[in-house]
Amino acid sequence: MNNPVWTPSQKQIDRSQMTKFIKYVNLSHHLSLKNYDDLYSWSIQDIPSFWESVWEFCEVKYSTPYSEIVDDTSKMPGAKWFTGSQLNYAENLLRFKDSKPAIIFKGENQNPSILTYHDLNEEVKKVAYALRNMGIVKGDRVAGFIPNMPEAVIAMLGAASIGAIWSSSSPDFGIKGVLDRFAQIEPKVLFAADGYFYNGKRFNSLDKLEGILKALPSIENVVIVPYTRHQADISSIQNGIHYKDFLPVGKVPEIIFEQLPFNHPLYIMYSSGTTGLPKSIVHGAGGTLIQHLKELCLHTDLTRDDTIIYFTTCGWMMWNWLVSSLAIGATIVLYDGSPFHPDSGAMWKMAQDFKITVFGTSAKFIASSQSIGEKPKEKYMLNELKTILSTGSPLIEENYDFVYENIKEDVQLSSISGGTDIISCFALGNPILPVHRGELQCRGLGMDVQSFDSDGNLVINKKGELVCASSFPSMPVYFWNDPDGTKYQQAYFNSYPGVWHHGDYIMINNLGGIKIFGRSDATLNPGGIRIGTAEIYRVVENFSEVTDSLVVGQKWGDDERVILFVKLTEGTSLHNKFIQKIKKTIRSECSPRHIPKKIIVIADIPYTINGKKVEIAVKKIIHGEDVPNRDALANPESLKFYQNLPDLQT
Repeated sequence: MNNPVWTPSQKQIDRSQMTKFIKYVNLSHHLSLKNYDDLYSWSIQDIPSFWESVWEFCEVKYSTPYSEIVDDTSKMPGAKWFTGSQLNYAENLLRFKDSKPAIIFKGENQNPSILTYHDLNEEVKKVAYALRNMGIVKGDRVAGFIPNMPEAVIAMLGAASIGAIWSSSSPDFGIKGVLDRFAQIEPKVLFAADGYFYNGKRFNSLDKLEGILKALPSIENVVIVPYTRHQADISSIQNGIHYKDFLPVGKVPEIIFEQLPFNHPLYIMYSSGTTGLPKSIVHGAGGTLIQHLKELCLHTDLTRDDTIIYFTTCGWMMWNWLVSSLAIGATIVLYDGSPFHPDSGAMWKMAQDFKITVFGTSAKFIASSQSIGEKPKEKYMLNELKTILSTGSPLIEENYDFVYENIKEDVQLSSISGGTDIISCFALGNPILPVHRGELQCRGLGMDVQSFDSDGNLVINKKGELVCASSFPSMPVYFWNDPDGTKYQQAYFNSYPGVWHHGDYIMINNLGGIKIFGRSDATLNPGGIRIGTAEIYRVVENFSEVTDSLVVGQKWGDDERVILFVKLTEGTSLHNKFIQKIKKTIRSECSPRHIPKKIIVIADIPYTINGKKVEIAVKKIIHGEDVPNRDALANPESLKFYQNLPDLQT
């Protein structure tokens, strides 16, 4: 076990929400839990009491109480949570109505703007009223093809307040990528901005919108939000209406929040769609709310005094997670644009200017900042910053060193991991535990996360498959267009019957720390030895000459060989001496099995729009298979570099 790179002070531990929750549980249930290990063990042994305690401690707003917390925690899928309860997600997020900032918005080309909780309530009230006037009722789908801006949050809350289902896509998606998602769910109303900004450029969304609408006959109204221009010409947009004309004029009655069952659909989310049509995953209002409250309040230690940012688009679940911070009463910061515009310090300048306390980003952003030599602590005052969150891919050990050496020494670095499938986390941060290099601090409360070998045996201190052995509230309610639940069953429960199989390759140590080695379906298997892709990335990307890399397995005879693609810095060549240096380092830091058979220079590495490397697509290409949904990628043109490579024929 390596030494911690950060340890909370006793003062930080004592004033944390986690410590307050332990005391609350002890008092409520006549227990004597002493620390997080005790709390976690209790939370998975007495699952109903744990989730009831979260409901009470986080003060979920409801109109009708539940008659039963959960019918059967071993039933997966199909457990029924908080039966009989009636609530509304938007009402919980709009519980505060004062003059405290609810949303700070910064666009690349805009000055910051602030929306107070009072203002937010007023704006949502107008949108809810207008949607009702359009005939939208509970269960109807309302979609967003929109940047990460206040109107996206307002539209979502307006839809949720009347029981409609929200689904959103980032405006940098191509037409096919949007249709692959929205055509499945047939929305009636679409909110869209006239464009967006990225890396100093203005992009027009109206042309794309025309193409989308031609193939989406379900859409009855398109609400156009002005963003890149004062008032765009929308005459070519079928059923288009300007946002200001959509909103009612004059005084609007108070919102009547539709009271709905716990599992009433709130969001339709989508899998990445890199290997086929995206799965349309339906998440319930109650499960999303209570899980996010747990993670934000307890694991992130978020309070009304905090200001939180997550660099995300409306097409990534971290947007939904961030927005739930409104239920805590915190201030959320929305940013639309490139994290490196106008320079590599853009995000840290925002952290300074807005006094951000919780800074959420991706592992890729941290790695990129490290590779270009960014040193935020020398340029920016980050006194208020208490937590850095990272997700999207594994955060390697050297990234931890970079954060503590170049950003801030006294900061909790929380690598968090879960997914769109659960709209939350399996493993994440903890304000009362130390941080160790390369590890996620803990498993989430109430999440019976284990590591299984291929035979379904529990393993500790060994690599295995991430599973969750008991039901939890934020499991999908169902998949859209999956009437008998077959797709849902196949997605998570085919490997280990009755146990959620997530598809991450992990190791849980005896102290509860977690390492993630990558996706199981991207796992390398030379000579029958399973190797996580992150094991190789954490070595290779530590070379200053390597700006990025991607590793896949190639079938070769009756075995598999490891192929490493590297993107090099300008002016660097892959000469034999450098190849041997890479191989020698991989051998010494990993094992002889990890050594790639081939190391190939490549012009670009493919990523999803959410910043995840796309090993599976590359693996398909080098085996001569088709990659159907290239629109799901941020840089689909990069795939051409992997086709018909002579080096892979020998």
